[in-house]
Amino acid sequence: MKNNIIKELKNRNLINQISNEKQIIKELKKNNTYIYCGFDPTYESLHIGHLIPLITLKRFKTFGHKIIILIGNFTAMIGDPSFKKKKRKNNSIKNINKFSNKIKKQIKKIISNDIYILKNNKWFNKMKLNFFLKDLGKNFILNQMINKEFLKKRNFKNKNGINFSELSYTILQSYDFLYLFNNKKTKIQIGGSDQWGNIISGINLIKKKNKKESYGITLPLMVGKNGIKLSKTESNNIWLDEKKTTPYEFYQFWLNIPDEHTYIYLKQLTFLNIKKINYIIKNKNINKAKKILAENITKLIYGEKNTKNIIFATNIFFKKKIKIKKIDLEKLYKTKIPKINISNKIKNLKNILILLKITKTKSQSHNIIFNKSITINNKKIKNTNYEIEKKDKLFSKFTIIKKGKKNFYLIKWTN
Repeated sequence: MKNNIIKELKNRNLINQISNEKQIIKELKKNNTYIYCGFDPTYESLHIGHLIPLITLKRFKTFGHKIIILIGNFTAMIGDPSFKKKKRKNNSIKNINKFSNKIKKQIKKIISNDIYILKNNKWFNKMKLNFFLKDLGKNFILNQMINKEFLKKRNFKNKNGINFSELSYTILQSYDFLYLFNNKKTKIQIGGSDQWGNIISGINLIKKKNKKESYGITLPLMVGKNGIKLSKTESNNIWLDEKKTTPYEFYQFWLNIPDEHTYIYLKQLTFLNIKKINYIIKNKNINKAKKILAENITKLIYGEKNTKNIIFATNIFFKKKIKIKKIDLEKLYKTKIPKINISNKIKNLKNILILLKITKTKSQSHNIIFNKSITINNKKIKNTNYEIEKKDKLFSKFTIIKKGKKNFYLIKWTN
């Protein structure tokens, strides 16, 4: 199977660009080829936009190759300017170290514990200025650097123009590749399609310094409904930290993606056999395809047990009539869904919506109730001054609140 990884990636539409394809295929026929991908810890959690590189790395591992994850503790202090309209927000070293430890755990959970994870402050903190300027800097031509496509998006006439530290990001990432090539026998780097310029710069640096070949593969980017790359600044982002996005919300996201993305992500983000995926596509049952996609990705990220519980919760929430046993509600409460404990003394629905973080103010609560967007146990609420009654508490203990058609919350009442 090891010889077919490039074919596998092509069949799943996972290759955006590839350098020297014939040589990469030849390199991947060898045992224990080292593949590297970098992640800058600029926030405390990764998000679904990172799933394509993470799952692709997992594919390389299943084909017998060695995976190196580079956490950019040093480069995160600068921020990659690629295709950014303005400079990224700076983070403190303390935050960057905290973020890196969190995303390290997320990466291992998705790929495997059996991977190599390095932090680039290990070598950059020891690097001397004269080495950076003389030995590295001389290998990069300024005209070529400022003519890169991503820089054309930046306006040099205002405050959003690029600064020197941002411009140096390409040099730093290129040196990352050189360091891993020299010290970890790493010959292949993968990244998103927006990383092609940085990867090629690293390949060129290795060739200049070592007179040897290295290779790069870029992958398609996940985009939102607006067609723009998913990033941590995206509103309503789906995080891989279950404290920010519950597994239930994660599962629901995939059930509600645009139809045109469904079959693409079945290929790119699941380990289902291509023949089986083509059979699913041939059947043209988009809702069934979304369920298969949601189940497989959720299982990959949160495990089989959590996924079964989430499907159980979904089946309960989307029943047209609330006919449910107390034991089902007890089980539902133990699943990782949006839920809250509320005192029996609190009865005003406006206040409850604020506690559920559905709204922030009573005025917002008033408007959402007035617009008939709230249901209690599948009963639509029209009274903006509604007070929770005894009949609203299933088995005197639970209430299911729904906002709109797809957002559910479970309340457990306490004394």
